[in-house]
Amino acid sequence: MTSLETSPLLKNGGYSAHRYPPLTRRIVDFMRGEDEPSWAESFNFFIFGTWLNILLVFIPLSFISHVMDWDAGLIFLFSLMAIVPLAKLLGEATDQLSNELGENMSGLLNASFGNAVEVIIGIAALLNGQLRIVQMSMLGSILSNLLLVLGCSFLAGGLYHEEGIFNSAGAQACLMTLSCITFVIPAAYASTTNAGMQKHCSDTSECPTAGLLSISRKTAMLLLGVYCAYLWFQACSTKSSFFFREETTETEETVPRMGTAAASVALLSVTVVTAVCAEYLVASIEETAVRYSISNAFIGVILLPIAGNAADHVTAIWMAMKNKYELTITICVGSSIQIACFVVPLLVIVGWIVDQPLTLHFHNFETIILFVSVFLVNLLIMGGRSNYMAGLMSITLYMVIAIACELPIELFNYILITFQFG
Repeated sequence: MTSLETSPLLKNGGYSAHRYPPLTRRIVDFMRGEDEPSWAESFNFFIFGTWLNILLVFIPLSFISHVMDWDAGLIFLFSLMAIVPLAKLLGEATDQLSNELGENMSGLLNASFGNAVEVIIGIAALLNGQLRIVQMSMLGSILSNLLLVLGCSFLAGGLYHEEGIFNSAGAQACLMTLSCITFVIPAAYASTTNAGMQKHCSDTSECPTAGLLSISRKTAMLLLGVYCAYLWFQACSTKSSFFFREETTETEETVPRMGTAAASVALLSVTVVTAVCAEYLVASIEETAVRYSISNAFIGVILLPIAGNAADHVTAIWMAMKNKYELTITICVGSSIQIACFVVPLLVIVGWIVDQPLTLHFHNFETIILFVSVFLVNLLIMGGRSNYMAGLMSITLYMVIAIACELPIELFNYILITFQFG
């Protein structure tokens, strides 16, 4: 018999030479992270990579103050200050994990965790039944990004550069306007129709009508669909002139500072700690507001968004000072779009699941300030040019809104007395 007749039809008995290693081996290789920064290097960068992490000391203070039942004002203050570095760490872990993923998965990850702090605070308030805090904190996050952060960025950039030039952000402006209109319609329904004006309690946000709930929940699903389509369009149609004419061809290559496994563990751990601090923060809001005569509107619209977005605020301003206005627009307007088209509808759906009647019906005052804010920002970014006057106008409108939210004058009097007398 020839050798061809005795040789097997398939080599290795039909088994491929490139067999997948066992699951345990793959897990070990993933945790070891070959050709990646070690665990020690990863967490050394994660913990000591920025001076903002000094504020991590407020995390144990938040836990201790809650367990030992200290004054509600201290619990609120410690938890609020703890949120600031945690938001920065969430963003850092997301960015480092994105370095090891593909472009599409990276975009999906950033879309999911880009505003994780707002989602966590919103769900914590939702589970505690504080629907007005949910609405005001979401509104405050949008206004903070659109007016305060963008205004400070334009102002700082204008002081360093005579004029900032960027491609007109028409797509973002259109999507932001759409989300604003979807918030106006429930308010119009509740204010002008007979079915919408039926009141079962003093505050329609606590006991909305069946029609208002139906409009809000269906609109929320439509907004989530539009946002998913927007993400898909970004991933698959990168050459479209409508959404991507403002993007530059230059890309900066980011050097990984953390391993994939270390970044995953860090992201999960920080998310859990943030959820606990957010729970303490939300639970102390009511007592703090009553004891220190601070309105819930000021806490929700002003304080919570500034603390949750402090790290992004610094980044956006720094990019404008470096004359990178494209990144500034992406941070400010893109984050507002994500909150309006993803976070708020998501919280409405979550409230539907946990039987909390959260709606898209903001009070008339809140709807008006959102509308005028989007209107002003559209005017500022449509031309593709900015200067310090544009930033000053945005900051002025934000300060007017802060004053209208019953700004605690006693607090500013105390600060002035402190500086005056030493």
